[in-house]
Amino acid sequence: MIKFFFTFLCILMILSSCSFNTEIKSSHPLADYFYPLDSIPKVYLYRDVANGLEEEFHRIYSIKDDEGKHLIVERYVSDGRIVEALNYNIDSLDIQDHMVVNFRQEKTKALLYKTKLFPFDKDDHTWFASKFPGINDSTVFLREVKRNLVNLSALRSVMEKKVICIEFNDYLRQTLINPFTEKEASIEATMITFFGKGLGLVEWYSPNRKIHFRLEQILTQDEWLKIISH
Repeated sequence: MIKFFFTFLCILMILSSCSFNTEIKSSHPLADYFYPLDSIPKVYLYRDVANGLEEEFHRIYSIKDDEGKHLIVERYVSDGRIVEALNYNIDSLDIQDHMVVNFRQEKTKALLYKTKLFPFDKDDHTWFASKFPGINDSTVFLREVKRNLVNLSALRSVMEKKVICIEFNDYLRQTLINPFTEKEASIEATMITFFGKGLGLVEWYSPNRKIHFRLEQILTQDEWLKIISH
């Protein structure tokens, strides 16, 4: 079963990594701090430096199709399982699609209420909100991210180099809702997030640093598949 999973994953990687000759550019004023717009997928390896062994992989690639130009960020946990994917419109950097893996381990499309996640400047405050299946058939999750740009010239150490970053203050809330009983339960958190020039997301941490993920390596697809197949 595991061998079949990785064979199937390899096929998907090959199909989605087909290169486009058309140059892709963004008109967003802070696009230099977003991910490189490349049709060849790259995989960002993040490690939780607060806990050592915890890892995340973000697979990133751009496409251009009949609906326009997009950048896809797929998030995988350390054993190679995909948990969600965000589809960004390249010009606005707004979210136009959100896929999550539900409690049955099925891919499902979230319902978007708010789509803005990447501010234009320090006076712009964005709000992203999506709803998707909860922990059983009777519940749903409402996820919200409210983001403020607080620093346009933060200097961070990224993969042993000093990188100019923009710094965000993120307010996160995830609410479990039972529409039948009208009961709700929320978890709230604050994160400090950095996007590096020419790189995209390079670091995020909670104020108490109990969670602290940092970009450790940028992998090719082949390198990543070798890691998760062991």
